[in-house]
Amino acid sequence: MRPSTRYIHEAQEPDRVTGSVTVPITLTSTFQQDGVDTPRGGWEYGRTGNPSRASLEGALAAAENGKHGLAFASGSAATAAILDLLKPGDEVLSTIDVYGGTWRLLRRVYEKYGITARFLEDHSVDAFRRALSERTKMLWVETPTNPLLNIVDIAGVAAARKKGMLLVVDNTFASPYFQNPLDLGADIVVHSTTKYVGGHSDVIGGAVVTNDADLHAACKFYQNAAGGVPSPFDCFLVQRGLKTLAVRMERHQANASVVAAVLRGHPAVSKVYFPGSTAHPGYEIARRQMRGLPGMVSFELRGGRASVEKLVARLRVFTFAESLGGVESLACHPATMTHAAIPEADRKRIGITDGLLRLSVGIEDPQDLEEDLAQALAGA
Repeated sequence: MRPSTRYIHEAQEPDRVTGSVTVPITLTSTFQQDGVDTPRGGWEYGRTGNPSRASLEGALAAAENGKHGLAFASGSAATAAILDLLKPGDEVLSTIDVYGGTWRLLRRVYEKYGITARFLEDHSVDAFRRALSERTKMLWVETPTNPLLNIVDIAGVAAARKKGMLLVVDNTFASPYFQNPLDLGADIVVHSTTKYVGGHSDVIGGAVVTNDADLHAACKFYQNAAGGVPSPFDCFLVQRGLKTLAVRMERHQANASVVAAVLRGHPAVSKVYFPGSTAHPGYEIARRQMRGLPGMVSFELRGGRASVEKLVARLRVFTFAESLGGVESLACHPATMTHAAIPEADRKRIGITDGLLRLSVGIEDPQDLEEDLAQALAGA
């Protein structure tokens, strides 16, 4: 089945007992067993497994062309499950503009356990290849990156890594509809399903997808042991969002192009970050490994933070809030929101200045978005 069909049907068959077309929400903490060591249907305890979660996990795996999927209570919980594959002395290699929550986990949580991380300023395959060391056990790629929308060549990095090194790709921004990292050589895909997969700003969730049975077993053990699992109702919400992913992503992409055009050349704007522009350094790579672009556009205001404060106060259709990927358009100030955990000096080195705004362009009427930005920029 093709993606838009698969998102609706794969691992989501009508209920065999009632015929319900929608997968039932199984609200239970435990399951009756038929005897000693004889769980009925394989279900034992809600943290270990739940039919609602199992259906979502199958659907997520199918969406990423993977064999094994796991659902988590958040994208950070999913990230922690993957990082638990490492041991003291191991090194993670990533890029400098990785999501602030990932940076925080690596620097503030796992570093004290002897797991180190290096963050490259150069996103090229050659930079990854040169940086590899005997300690490197995991390459963590985010593409497009958050919030500067840099593009990393997934297939190129996959080919550059050495034996024993895992390639993990955070596919949150692209979504499974526009990019499938497992097909490009990645070992593991991670998502914050809070974002485009859920798509309605009403649920927190995460996912891990892989084709490797051993990696799946290790992450599943962590999922059960650490207990960062989503509720059955949260699974229902994410699965409901997945069904409309294809149609939403097409509208997000179209609207982002309109917004980027408004920003380009505006006197108040000094720089626009949008991979759909031929001027973007990752344009050709994006065209090669992606089927389209998400609704993400970042831009720099010439007036710095003072202009940011004026602009966000004037927004009427865009909402000033954290997160992304929902049907509504959001404006975010990374320096004080998503990347506030990163020290100021490091933020500036990355390019996350006080004048940077990140837009998650929703699926509203494009003319309304265009007019809202135009009037807000007029006062910036």
